[in-house]
Amino acid sequence: MPLKGLLISFWTIVRKDLVRIFRIWPQTFLPSIVTSVLYFLIFGAFLGSRIGDLEGVPYILFVVPGMVMLAIMMNAYNNVAFSFFSSKFFMRTIDEILVSPTPPWVIIAGFVTGGVVRGILIGLLVLLVSLIFTPLALTNILVIIAFFFLSSVIFSLAGLVNGVYAKSIDGINIVPTFVLTPLIYLGGIFYSINTLPGFWQIVSQFNPVFYLIDGFRYGFLGFSDVPLALSLTVLVALTAFLVGFAWYLLKTGLGLRQ
Repeated sequence: MPLKGLLISFWTIVRKDLVRIFRIWPQTFLPSIVTSVLYFLIFGAFLGSRIGDLEGVPYILFVVPGMVMLAIMMNAYNNVAFSFFSSKFFMRTIDEILVSPTPPWVIIAGFVTGGVVRGILIGLLVLLVSLIFTPLALTNILVIIAFFFLSSVIFSLAGLVNGVYAKSIDGINIVPTFVLTPLIYLGGIFYSINTLPGFWQIVSQFNPVFYLIDGFRYGFLGFSDVPLALSLTVLVALTAFLVGFAWYLLKTGLGLRQ
């Protein structure tokens, strides 16, 4: 397939997703902003004043990176999972894409780009909302950008895998409810793993979400529970695995060809 055809295929997938995101913006943007305001009020204005400092910084400042990361991860995941599932079951457009010369990597890049755009935009909006409650510290802007991007890509890829396997709308909702939510909330959003008993510190290090939140927090506050290089290594490896797995699913048509 010539380069022009690849670009047209890629942009067609991306444009369709972006149009949907901005057309229904009250559903795609507002819920995360409202939820974040509530969290900042509870953990900042109410509980934060009682908890005091954590790891030497005000508690509200400690939880801001985790709250931003929460918004990025959930929105990137849900966007791609629902978009791909809709293309597969409701509109059947994925069938047209699969029978076209479009290679699997272009399909992956198209759907993931939509998730990355939504995840990053909402992450930035939540970051702006946090300024109402606390001034932010920015220790390393390059680290912040890297983890913004990595988190969006990883959870967009995970959403794509879920969208391929899902047989009903319940199949889309069950993974965020019973898998992602526990991983995210046990990933160190509201606490440092240094405050946990030794056994649970070890268990936390098997949670990939922990490395996203910990590395992202380092970009703001300049400290982390594990070395930054370890977090980046884990996330790059996870990205490579998910890309390979998604490519395999699309290449073989597993879960797609009825």
